[in-house]
Amino acid sequence: MNDYNEFKKNSMKTQSRFIYISILFTFFITSSALGQNFDILIKNGHVIDAKNGIDKVMDVAIKDGEIVEIAANIGANNAATTIDASGLYVAPGLIDIHSHNFHGTIPNAYLSNSFTALPPDGFTFRSGVTTIVDLGGAGWRNFRVFKDQVIDHSKTRVLSVLNIVGSGMKGGAIEQNLADMDPKLTAMVARQFPQYIVGVKLAHYQGFDWTPTERAVEAGKLADIPVVIDFGGSQPELSLETLLMEKLRPGDIFTHTYAHVKGRQPVVNADNQVEDFVWAAQKRGVIFDVGHGGGSFLFEQVVPAMKQGFKPNTISTDLHTGSMNGGMKDIVNIMSKFLNLDMPLAEVVAATTWNSAQAIKRPELGHLSKGGIADIAILSLKKGDFGFIDSQGKRMKGNQRLQCELTIRDGKVVYDLNGLAAADWDE
Repeated sequence: MNDYNEFKKNSMKTQSRFIYISILFTFFITSSALGQNFDILIKNGHVIDAKNGIDKVMDVAIKDGEIVEIAANIGANNAATTIDASGLYVAPGLIDIHSHNFHGTIPNAYLSNSFTALPPDGFTFRSGVTTIVDLGGAGWRNFRVFKDQVIDHSKTRVLSVLNIVGSGMKGGAIEQNLADMDPKLTAMVARQFPQYIVGVKLAHYQGFDWTPTERAVEAGKLADIPVVIDFGGSQPELSLETLLMEKLRPGDIFTHTYAHVKGRQPVVNADNQVEDFVWAAQKRGVIFDVGHGGGSFLFEQVVPAMKQGFKPNTISTDLHTGSMNGGMKDIVNIMSKFLNLDMPLAEVVAATTWNSAQAIKRPELGHLSKGGIADIAILSLKKGDFGFIDSQGKRMKGNQRLQCELTIRDGKVVYDLNGLAAADWDE
C-alpha cells in the first residue's frame, strides 16, 4: 500500500511539472504574441501625417498589412524587420491623383489603351507612390478593359476618373464627340465600380460650348463623385471665372493650375497677380491641382502665385511618356519644386497624401492612423545645388531635393533604394 501511495505521489509531481512547463510555454508564446511580433518596425524617422497632426520623430510598427502602433519609442525585440529611418521622413504612401495608366497597344489611341500611357508599377513605387489615379483614360465603354488589363494586374492601387467621353481619352476628333458624352451611362458604370472609380473627367474639348462641362458635372452629381476639368482650347476662350465660380461645385477639381496654354485664361494675369476670382473659387471649395504634365507647369505662373500665397490643394504629375523625361520627371521632383518655392515640407506632404485622399473621397488612404492601411513612403531631403525645369524648358535653381528611399505597400516593402530593409550579405 505504501508503494502505491509513493507511486501516486510521484505521478502527481510529474503531472504537476508537466502542467507547469506547459503553462510557462503557453505564457512565453502568448507574451510574444502580445509583444506584436511586428512584421516591420520603422524607427527614428520624422513622421509627417497631416490627418493626425503629427510632425515629429516617432516609430511606426506594421503587422499583417496594418499600422498597429505609432509611438515615440517602440521596442525592436519582436520585429521581423527593423528599418532605421534616422534623418529621414516617414510619410503615408503618396497619392498621385492625375496620371495616365491605361497602357496598351492600340495605334493612335493616345491615352486610352495605347502607347503614351504607362503601366503603373514601373513608375509608382520608386517615387513613393502607392495609389495612382488614371485621369480619364477610360470612359464607360472601355472601363472594363482598363480594369481587366491594368487595375487587376497591378501591385499599385490603381483608381480611375472616368472620362465623360464614352470611348475615353483617345485624342483628336473622338474627344470632341458630344454624342458620346452621356452622363447617365457614365454615372451608371461609376456606381457599378465604386471601389475603383473616383470621379468624372472632361478634357481637350475645343468648342465654344459649356455642354461638355455641364454633362460631366451632371454625371458627377448622379454618381456622387467629383469632377476633374482639364480646361482650355476654345477659341474664343470660355470664361475661366464662369467655370470656377458657376459651373464647378465645391469639391470639384481644376487641374493644370499653373498652365498658360492657348485657349485658356491663366490664373496669374499680365500684371503678375492671381486673379481675384481664383482666390474666391479656392475659398468656395474648388480644388486646385498641379497636374504638371509636359505642357502645363510654368514658372512664370507658379513663382508669382506662390509669392502671393496661392498654393495648390493637391500635387500631381500628369504622368505619361510625354512628361516623365521632361521637366516633370516624377512626383518627388514636383514636390521638390514647391519646397524650393517656400512651401513647408508638411504642406507639401499633405498635398500628396491626406489632401489627395480627401479630394477623391478615399478617407481610408493618405494617413498613418493605428489600424490603417500600411502604405508608407520614406523620403530623404538632400541639400545642395539643384536645377528644376518647367514645361517651357526654363530652369529654376534650388538648394533642396526630395528622394524616395523606400516604399511600403500594404505592409510589404516594394521599393528599397539603399537597402534600408535588407540584411547585410555577410551577416
